[in-house]
Amino acid sequence: MSMVDITSKAETFREATAKGRIRLRAETVKRIIEGKVEKGDPISAAKIAGILAAKNTSNIIPLCHPIPLTNIRVDVRVSDSNTVEVESTVKTRAQTGVEMEALVATAVALLTIWDMTKQYEKDSEGQYPYTIVSDIHVVRKVKKSL
Repeated sequence: MSMVDITSKAETFREATAKGRIRLRAETVKRIIEGKVEKGDPISAAKIAGILAAKNTSNIIPLCHPIPLTNIRVDVRVSDSNTVEVESTVKTRAQTGVEMEALVATAVALLTIWDMTKQYEKDSEGQYPYTIVSDIHVVRKVKKSL
């Protein structure tokens, strides 16, 4: 097992965008909107967590190349009464792409929302039947010569 050898690849501009969502109870989404989550603001925390995750992707994914990131943007928005969506865009000038960084940023941002709101998601039996993290996928990939 080894990392892919990118020694002979030319440095290019690379950009990738990934999206995902978390379904929550309507009452939980209302708490987020109204700023009534005890742990703080899940949207702001998710943005910071996503940025940190993108920067540390090669420490999380075993054979992923560490690459210099030139820009990371994590957008978090309430899309309806039960859903929060995350979109992460990562840019670099490197020999390999940033799809993994965008995916990891999105996943960690969603998990941060889950962590900050899970206390409101339990049913009467202490389970979480309403909460679903889903649809994490790459929606855009760009590669341009320098």
